Amino acid sequence: MNVKITRNAAKVLQLELDKEENKGLMVRVQVTHKHGDHAHYGLGLDDKKDDDVVVSTDKGIDVVLDKNEPLLDGIRIDYFYVPEEGFMITNPAKGNTGDH
Repeated sequence: MNVKITRNAAKVLQLELDKEENKGLMVRVQVTHKHGDHAHYGLGLDDKKDDDVVVSTDKGIDVVLDKNEPLLDGIRIDYFYVPEEGFMITNPAKGNTGDH
C-alpha cells in the first residue's frame, strides 16, 4: 500500500503525535463511506489492529490502514489553511480527487 503526506499535513500530524497523551499511537486513515469507486475518508490516531498494515511515509510518519480496503491504497493526506483550515484526504490513484 502507498500513502503520500504533504509537508503541511506532516507538520500538523507530527504536532499531534508528539503530545504526551498520544505517545505510542499512529495516524489511522479509514474509509467512512463509499459508493462505487469513490470513498470518503476519516483521519485519527489509533493502535494497529490485526487486519491492519503500517505504511511508512517519506515524511517519517507511519500510517495505519485496513489491509482489506483497496480504496486506501494510494491515498494522499493534505492540510490546507485556506479557504478553511483542515485535512483533506483523496485518492488520485483511484480517481478520487476531492469532496463533492
